[in-house]
Amino acid sequence: MSKIAVIGSNMVDLITYIDRMPVQGETFEAPGFAMGCGGKGANQAVAAAKLGADVLMLSKVGDDMFADNTVANFQRFGIDTRYVQRVPGVSSGVAPIFVRADSHNSILIVKGANAHLLPADIEAAAADLRECTLIVLQLEINLDTVYHAIEFAHRHGIAVLLNPAPALAGLSREHLAHLDFLIPNESELALISGQVVDSPQSAQTAARSLVTSGIRHVIVTLGEHGALYVGEEGEFQVPGVRVEARDTTGAGDAFIGCFIHHWNRDRHIRQAMERAVAYSACSVMGLGTQSSYPDSETFNRFEQQQR
Repeated sequence: MSKIAVIGSNMVDLITYIDRMPVQGETFEAPGFAMGCGGKGANQAVAAAKLGADVLMLSKVGDDMFADNTVANFQRFGIDTRYVQRVPGVSSGVAPIFVRADSHNSILIVKGANAHLLPADIEAAAADLRECTLIVLQLEINLDTVYHAIEFAHRHGIAVLLNPAPALAGLSREHLAHLDFLIPNESELALISGQVVDSPQSAQTAARSLVTSGIRHVIVTLGEHGALYVGEEGEFQVPGVRVEARDTTGAGDAFIGCFIHHWNRDRHIRQAMERAVAYSACSVMGLGTQSSYPDSETFNRFEQQQR
């Protein structure tokens, strides 16, 4: 089986379900709380592994009560954790998440040990990374590490995908030009392209500008409206799947985890996008991040119900 390397973050999700955010100085009771494993890199790795992908994870955990649980969680899904390492004297990454009754969320992130994942860690894993067919990156780790990973993939002829989240302005166009896949949402696309993105049409225009700069494939996630493709295979939109959303936290990561599994297996972009849109929709019907991601059997039943 072709192996996927995810180089990125892990977080402990601290999820509070709220009716509204408190104003300054106000304290009131929230209706619910949950704790789970998250982080963009970890979420994408777990979603892919739940569907059957062979995943190698490069990440850093802290020197605290969360670290062993994070590593055990990766291992529970069959993820290779040889390069998930503990950083002495540092906290693990945490993400306080506030989920409103309308399913929308607000998130804070504290990088903690994730900030200690360095270019040297990529070189330490070089022999195993060279055996992978896809490297997947996000922006919850140091940008120098992301750039080094892109250079590594480009140098060794390994396909590389960047999910530019959380959004950052001023990303290196030289490094972006080495990407096989860039998968932003609309706000991330606007920041990277420097263009207004407020409709599928404007998203298409902004995506074209990035393809012109050298990126092979740009896929824009559009939430309930599906996903847009612009790149070497033309231009098309995959429509969304209508569901009753309970919690949209981690939906973008669900999309990417499903996409990388199917593309890495079959090399068919449109089919991988179609399944990723459906997988993301299925995930928002549950609560939490990784806990809401269906395994392959559950996802197959969901897809059959949509036909």
